[in-house]
Amino acid sequence: MESISPKILVVDDDIAIANLISRFLKQKKYLIESANDGKTAREIFSHFRPDLVILDINLPDTLGYNLCAEMQNNNDVFILMLTSRTDVEDKKKGFLIGADDYLTKPFDLQELEFRVQAILRRRRLVKSQNFKMIELDDLFINPETREVKFKDEKIILTTLEFDLLYFLARNPNKVWRRDDLIANVWKNETVKDNRIVDIHIGQIRRKIQSDPNDTQYITTIRGVGYKFNC
Repeated sequence: MESISPKILVVDDDIAIANLISRFLKQKKYLIESANDGKTAREIFSHFRPDLVILDINLPDTLGYNLCAEMQNNNDVFILMLTSRTDVEDKKKGFLIGADDYLTKPFDLQELEFRVQAILRRRRLVKSQNFKMIELDDLFINPETREVKFKDEKIILTTLEFDLLYFLARNPNKVWRRDDLIANVWKNETVKDNRIVDIHIGQIRRKIQSDPNDTQYITTIRGVGYKFNC
C-alpha cells in the first residue's frame, strides 16, 4: 500500500522564502500549502489539517508565537519555527508555547529537510507504538487518543510535552539523561541544547501537578536528568 505523504503548511511573510521552501519540499514529495500572513494561515490550517507547520515568527498581522499557541491548542500538530533572531530567550519562548524545533535564517535547504524528517519521524514512531494506557494516582494517560487527565480534569499538552511525558511514564523508575531523552523523544540529532528538556519538564509539571515544585510524578536527578516515579 502506498503511504500518504505528510502535509506541511509553510507560513512566511517573505513570499520569495515561502515559495522557495514550498517548491523544495514539493520536490521531496510532501503535500504543501503556504500562507504569507496569520489570517490566511488560520484559514488554510482549519481545512488542510497539516502534520507540520513551518512558521515564521514575524508576520504582518500577528506574531508566530501567537499562531503557534493557537495551532497547538486546537490540533496535535508539529511546529518548526523560522527566525532571524539568535537570542536564547526568543527560542525559549517558542519552546514554552509548543514549538518542536527552531531554524535560524539564513538556513540551508538541506538542513531544513533534515529537521523536517526528524520531526515527522517522531509522528511515525508514536503511531506505531503499542498503545498502553497509564493510570497512576490522579494521573491518566491515553496514548491512542493522546488524552491526559489529572484529577479527572483534561490537561492540554503540546505534541512534545505529551511525547515526553508518555515516554517517561512508559519507562518508570529509570533515570534518563537529558541527551538520552532528546535521542528517544525528539529523535533529532540537530538539537544541541539539552536545556530544552528542562523547559518542557517544567511545563509538564505545571500542568499535571497541583504543586509544580512537587516531585510526585517526575523527579529531577541533580546533575543527571529525570525519572518518572511509579
